[in-house]
Parts: sequence; structure tokens; C-alpha cells
Amino acid sequence: MASTADFKNGLCLVMNNDIYSIVEFQHVKPGKGPAFVRTKMKGITSGKTLDKTFNAGEKVETARVEKRPHQFLYADDMGYNFMDTTTFEQISIQEKLIERANLLKDGQFVDILIHDETETPLSVELPPFVELMITYTEPGIKGDTATNALKAATVETGATVMVPLFVEQDILIKVDTRDGSYSERVK
Repeated sequence: MASTADFKNGLCLVMNNDIYSIVEFQHVKPGKGPAFVRTKMKGITSGKTLDKTFNAGEKVETARVEKRPHQFLYADDMGYNFMDTTTFEQISIQEKLIERANLLKDGQFVDILIHDETETPLSVELPPFVELMITYTEPGIKGDTATNALKAATVETGATVMVPLFVEQDILIKVDTRDGSYSERVK
């Protein structure tokens, strides 16, 4: 159990039979009336966002969640298979728990959020940026650079990323995993 005074970003709470992580919070003390805490939370398993107001000093149930480093091995019909980098145990995770699974490549290191009491995986966090090789893209037409024009490019994992016209095939690029967008060329 934790009090509203213990709130901080990233704290996990159990509410409505789901685990929510606090994205942002604000203690409010109006001139008239009791103080309260406004929070914005994101459901770890569902991905839903929830705005909730707590009275100051209210007790809430916390969830013990920890991030463990894993390495992506391969994907098969059972799901995505990862290996714990400390114990070398293998775990299979369904695609719905992985945001942007199409940006995962073999051997990539990720953090898996695991519920401590039940030892069940809750979500997979990719690093902020991944470096991927472009396997196919249309050639850029010279002189078409008056605006920030983009073209589709297929990367080694099979995902399609929108890239600027000057980017060519067989180039290593950096992709932002939060929104799947092109960031820069890797030198």
C-alpha cells in the first residue's frame, strides 16, 4: 500500500483488475476545500489511459513490477522468444504485449516488464532507437527535394518506414521505436 504522497512517475498501481503506471501527477491544494492529487495513468496490459483524482492521503494498492533485460532470439507460431541475459532462461511472449514488434531484429536487447508476484510478463520495451538496414526502396528522383517529401522503405525486419528521398537501398538507418519514424542515417 502507498499513500498519494508516495506518487512518482512510473509507480505501478492495481486498479480495476489491471495494473496502471503513473504517467504524470499533480498535487493540487485549492484555496477552498481539501487537497487532492490529479493523475494520468496508462494501463500496462491494456494500453488504455485513465485520468483519476485521488484525495490527499488516500491509500492505494501498488504492484511490484520489475524490468529485466532480455535478448530477442526468434519469432515462431507460439510468439516471440526472448532469453533472460542473467539466468539464460527462455520465455515466449505474445505479439499483443510488444509495441512495434515489427522493429525487432534477432539478437536485439529489450527490457521486459514482469509482475513480481505472479512472474508473468506484462509488456516489452524496445530501446528508444534501433538501427536497421534498408532492404528495398524506390530510387529518389533528382530535383524532387523542394519540400520534405518522404518515400516508403522496407527494412530488414519487414517493417515499412517513411524515409526522405535521398535515402537509398542498403543504407543503415536509425528508427525511433516510439512512433516507427525515420530518425537519421547511421554513419
